[in-house]
Amino acid sequence: MGAARIQLTEEVLAGAVGDAWSREQVRAVVEMLIAGDGKFGPGRRLPTELKETAQRLRMLLAMQRACAELGYRKTTVHHVLERAGVSRPTFYQYFRDKEDCFVMAFDFAVERMRAHLTAAAMEGGEGWRSRLQSTLTELLHFVASEPDAARMLIVEARGANLDILQRHDALLDSLAACVDDGLKDDSSGTANAITAEGLVAGIEAVLYVRLNYGEGDGAEALLPALMSFAAPAHEGGPAVVNSPAGT
Repeated sequence: MGAARIQLTEEVLAGAVGDAWSREQVRAVVEMLIAGDGKFGPGRRLPTELKETAQRLRMLLAMQRACAELGYRKTTVHHVLERAGVSRPTFYQYFRDKEDCFVMAFDFAVERMRAHLTAAAMEGGEGWRSRLQSTLTELLHFVASEPDAARMLIVEARGANLDILQRHDALLDSLAACVDDGLKDDSSGTANAITAEGLVAGIEAVLYVRLNYGEGDGAEALLPALMSFAAPAHEGGPAVVNSPAGT
């Protein structure tokens, strides 16, 4: 039995194309793909560029799924084709090779995650704690609702090539910078940039373990524990530093 086919949703396609096409056209493309089991059959005439975007996204999602199921190193182009339901020539119309597809799938996962977190940060209310809780809530929802993308960002990126490792590090740096900006805006705490980096690294480490063991669907239950971890760091609680031996 072959791998299950990726189904592109209207929400994902609409988020990727923005206002370039109407929601009706987006819906029609998704419905056509579902009816054709991943292929465009005869029917309504739709913009070629929109259809190409939909197929490209399906292959990116197929790469995410294959890596989640098999791991980056074991994933091949064939595994992506199997999950996307496209031919090998179609794949090479969009990507040079497996690594090229993985990079684009990684970047797409970053876009999806940022869309979640940006909206949450804007709606987080006043105060660092409130904004952090709103952002963490949405991050954990992203992990639970889009586990393939989350695993690619947090787990599989570590086993990929140097380009992806650099992208992974840049993502963590950007998240730490956002946390640091929030700390600077909140005069009630004593934290600094190192605190922000530590918070992001700690949260990622927790999520890494959960995703690596296939427990991403329970991520939202981690919110109280992560808030308990973050608040003392922000508020400048006491820290214990071990002295060098013999001093």
